Amino acid sequence: MKKITYKSSGVDIGSANIFKSKLKSLVRSSFRQEVLANLGGFGSFFKIDKTKYKNPVLVSSSDGVGTKLKIAQLLNKHDTVGIDAVAMNVNDILCTGAQSLFCLDYIAFTKAKESVLMEVVRGINLGCREAGCSLIGGETAQMPGMYQDGEYDIAGFCVGIVEQDKIINGSKIKPGDLAIGIASSGLHSNGYSLVRKVLSLGEQKRMGAELIIPTQIYVKPILELLAQHGQVVHGISHITGGAFYDKISRILPRDIDVEIDKDSWIVPEIFRLIQYKGKVDDQEMYHTLNMGIGLVLMVQKSRAAAVLEKLSALKLKAWIIGQALKGTKKVKLV
Repeated sequence: MKKITYKSSGVDIGSANIFKSKLKSLVRSSFRQEVLANLGGFGSFFKIDKTKYKNPVLVSSSDGVGTKLKIAQLLNKHDTVGIDAVAMNVNDILCTGAQSLFCLDYIAFTKAKESVLMEVVRGINLGCREAGCSLIGGETAQMPGMYQDGEYDIAGFCVGIVEQDKIINGSKIKPGDLAIGIASSGLHSNGYSLVRKVLSLGEQKRMGAELIIPTQIYVKPILELLAQHGQVVHGISHITGGAFYDKISRILPRDIDVEIDKDSWIVPEIFRLIQYKGKVDDQEMYHTLNMGIGLVLMVQKSRAAAVLEKLSALKLKAWIIGQALKGTKKVKLV
């Protein structure tokens, strides 16, 4: 009887170690000065600079890319989904007013080319650099039988920091506040199960360049905005799964509604095409996809014009898309 080894069972530790050694020099480019150790230990170290904060609060997030990975695999293009894995987390953390400090990644597969995995990690590292945070560790899990050969899954885990008295949690939202919508870079990373149901494989390939556009990372410009106008930004919502209905209502006080005017911005054509081809009704679209709005700020009405001016200076397209009203924590689209 042939002797069984871990390698013959489908897990090649030697190759994994070689791959990990190649990652060290790559991810070092994202290291902030607070990172104390290289990759490869049992834990990653990040020292908080106590001189910058009086009462720091840590904020954490964990999220993945979803079935957008199917588009990446269909196109054999793997250098952008890592950006998505970072963006989904750092944008969520940003909604509290926090700066992301560091991220870790999780990549799982049964059998995948090293070159593909390296492209994924390059994207993750690039996303961290765009967000001003460090990729300080992660896990590469080879799991025989869990995935088809060539398929993989990725997830990100991020930690940020914010002064306690500068936390943004929606509690200050009041009637009359205006909703400012900031343009998305496309579909971002939610709703792809619907997209893939509506579009044929041929259509997905033809429209692949647009479907694979990575999620916009809003961290640096929005933190700059908050440094100047933080007191008048009462809430921030990242429009991902659940879209307008779920993500905006999440930050509302119990006695506040938000009314969104669907005609206040131009919805990109890709969303209209998906809606037309799938015969999807408006409520389903605005409950599933971002419809061209990646982030919503709830802003004091008297300062909304100044916030819009600053966003324009930061090269972010933005529109007043709604307002806060007395209500029961609901979002209405009109």
